[in-house]
Amino acid sequence: MKLNSVLIASFALYLTGLQGATAAEGPQPPTGFKALFNGKDLQGWHGMGHFDPRKLWAMSKEDRQAKREKDLEDVRQHWSVDEGELVNDGHGVYLTTDQDYGNIEFMIDYKTVAQADSGIYLRGNPQVQIWDYTKEGGKWNIDADKGSGGLWNNSPGAPGKNPMVLADRPFGEWNSFRIIQAKDYTTVFLNDQLVVDHAKMENFWDRSNPLWDKGPIQLQTHGGEIRWRNLFIREIPDREVKQMLAEPGFKPIFNGHNLDGWAGPVENYEVKEGAIVCKPNNGGTIYYHQNLTDFVARLEFKLPPGGNNGLAIRYPGQGDTAYSGMCELQVLDNSAEKYAKLDARQYHGSAYGMVAAKRGHQKAVGEWNEQEVTVQGSKIKVVLNGTTILDTDLREVREYMGGSPHPGKERYDGFFGFAGHGDPVSFRNIRIKALR
Repeated sequence: MKLNSVLIASFALYLTGLQGATAAEGPQPPTGFKALFNGKDLQGWHGMGHFDPRKLWAMSKEDRQAKREKDLEDVRQHWSVDEGELVNDGHGVYLTTDQDYGNIEFMIDYKTVAQADSGIYLRGNPQVQIWDYTKEGGKWNIDADKGSGGLWNNSPGAPGKNPMVLADRPFGEWNSFRIIQAKDYTTVFLNDQLVVDHAKMENFWDRSNPLWDKGPIQLQTHGGEIRWRNLFIREIPDREVKQMLAEPGFKPIFNGHNLDGWAGPVENYEVKEGAIVCKPNNGGTIYYHQNLTDFVARLEFKLPPGGNNGLAIRYPGQGDTAYSGMCELQVLDNSAEKYAKLDARQYHGSAYGMVAAKRGHQKAVGEWNEQEVTVQGSKIKVVLNGTTILDTDLREVREYMGGSPHPGKERYDGFFGFAGHGDPVSFRNIRIKALR
């Protein structure tokens, strides 16, 4: 997994700090971090439930103090400290930091029980989700089967709402979060696995506005005992935030001038106005020379009327792209009359011939669209102009268009490229982030 140097350095400091933690009493923060919990009592914390911060801001000083005292009484009933661990019985208000935080790197361990449901509020905003991810938990209908770590209160289909992988450990074992909040963007590691990658956290209280600049961290209570330990936080300086927001881990694979680094029938493509364009009445699959396993690709594309192309995913460098590679993700003008009667698995964003994508999210012909593709194991996800249009596991596909199997769908490595079909479809701002 490739992270920018800032995050790698901070994680190394974290590990160094933990190695010396046993030498002193109580939780010892890594270098550059401070402990949010002293291991002894609830100093630095108060209680507050799921409460709109704007209502709190509108209260008088006296009313705010009265509310805090009432919530503290609730905390005393449902929160405790047991052998250096914060413990909640599954009820009551949420434990809330006295201090407000903005841009942070936050580390926390938790251990919970079956059928519990919890989460971590950032800036008083819900939430990094904690689930009972098993079928017995009874919440598969609301995506608990995807696992913990997602930004569950984001809008349906929004990036980050569900985690990229199921990373939960069994009940009775400790889980470890590492959460990075930079401006509105959230990155979450659960048990050292990337589960949310630089996704925008929506303002639950006012979706028309960004997150508040600062707010408290809250530990949610909901339905079952949960324990917390090793709560460490680092406030991220503005300079570092700017570096993080510059698409950490991504690298451009097209220089905007020529096709250096690309292979295949490059003579059938040209570079025009900073974009790769398939020459009319030409085609074939060109691909970037780096072999990839799991990755995220971000790019912009522009379709001419009736345009047809495709994204080659884990392409082996030869053969029919849609069948020899993991898949061809269709790039198509869905609005063209000549495509009105296609199989659903042939429209834009679909894993061609295997899984249909949602329609209705393309911009008008001639406008630039933004697309992100995430490939992890046998799973593939496509986000078009901010909306998830495909989220599938190709390993589970059993029915194929025309009964034609796709032998390449089980490939776990290959190249990324473009499968031209004779139309001048344009691609620019092409970036790749290798996930391993």
